[in-house]
Amino acid sequence: MNGNDKAELFRTHPDYVIYVPDGRGTGGLPDVANEHFLVFRRGDGTLAAVWTQSGFEGECNQHIVFASSDSRGRVWSPPRIIAGGSPDPATGRSMCSWGFPLVSRSGRIYVLYSKHMGINDIFTHTTGLLHGIFSDDGGESWSAEEAVTLPRTIWDHPDPAVPPNCIVWQKPLRFGDGRYLAGVTRWVSPSRYPAPAEDGWYNDDSVVDFLRFENLDADPDCGDLEITLLTPDEQSLRFPIAGHPERSLVQEPSIVELPDGRLFAVMRSVSGHPVCAQSRDGGEHWSRPEILTYGDGLPPLAHPLSPCPCYRLNETEYLLFFHNHGADFGPWRNHDGRGRRPIYLSLGRFAPGDGQPLRFSAPISLMDSDNVELNRRSDLALYSSFEEVDGRPVLFYPDRKHFLVGRIIGPELLDRAVFP
Repeated sequence: MNGNDKAELFRTHPDYVIYVPDGRGTGGLPDVANEHFLVFRRGDGTLAAVWTQSGFEGECNQHIVFASSDSRGRVWSPPRIIAGGSPDPATGRSMCSWGFPLVSRSGRIYVLYSKHMGINDIFTHTTGLLHGIFSDDGGESWSAEEAVTLPRTIWDHPDPAVPPNCIVWQKPLRFGDGRYLAGVTRWVSPSRYPAPAEDGWYNDDSVVDFLRFENLDADPDCGDLEITLLTPDEQSLRFPIAGHPERSLVQEPSIVELPDGRLFAVMRSVSGHPVCAQSRDGGEHWSRPEILTYGDGLPPLAHPLSPCPCYRLNETEYLLFFHNHGADFGPWRNHDGRGRRPIYLSLGRFAPGDGQPLRFSAPISLMDSDNVELNRRSDLALYSSFEEVDGRPVLFYPDRKHFLVGRIIGPELLDRAVFP
């Protein structure tokens, strides 16, 4: 690592360093783009991670890698490709993206991901079929890949030969009754609605769905996983686009469980604000998405079309990460991604009697890239994950979708929380 790279590695003040690309690649494929970074605990309590790696987001060389550590996460193994090792460089066929882990009670690790089948509907890296592999030895070896069955919906292309356009972006939540729940972003097939007049990927219609994994703890093969789509067809969560109430754009749900058993989801939109919804019956039914505010009767939070993850800190407190502007930032005036910085933190507290069951503190400044690019990116889109390590909460995140690092969210930050 040269001096400039080292300076950039510590620009966001990480406490953990998981992966620094060296440009030589992984298994013959490029390693300079690293995102969708999901750190998790294996059955024995040690840490592991899966993420999507490529030369740049959306390129046909996207693949899924796996790395492991001990329980403290200070030293990590080199990443190994576990899916998508031989994509077609021209069409993207067999490229694998957006893997997410689930761990059964026996310790079996499942990694599910979107596999491109050589057919595009919207984006190469989101049009695909769900596939999966599993490991019974902590990630040392993996099963053969199998397709995982998901029901089609009215938002998919009417031709069943065209795969859906959907991803899971956060680790599924193991909630109350022990089953896993995953939030899904599903882009609506362009065949289902007139093409928007506006230019840009950030104007494509989308909805949010939820999946429940029914038999994961029985350790089935991936092809025998039973998955329930809790929000079929018209039950998908939608949020209108300003000026186009007949259309919807809502994405990337982050789910937490509340102390009273309710589920609360925070999602991104193009309204200039995050939106939220809640479920009182384990995800079977959801409220209509509404703009996320600092609390009942208080102003909305400001945020562009960018990840805004929400994580449970303890029994009654939560952490929300967001940009604290609604896409009107510096020279940028839209949601195309260049304004996805800086990162702010807000502490949320359970408010059981309120309509919105979490109240949030005033924004706390956390980090910024200072608009310095790494691999053609200066944004801090938080395709992140969250774990407690050595008794301290740690946000694991991709710095400019290049370095993979972690930041302790300590009392020196949270003591600054001020509630309206």
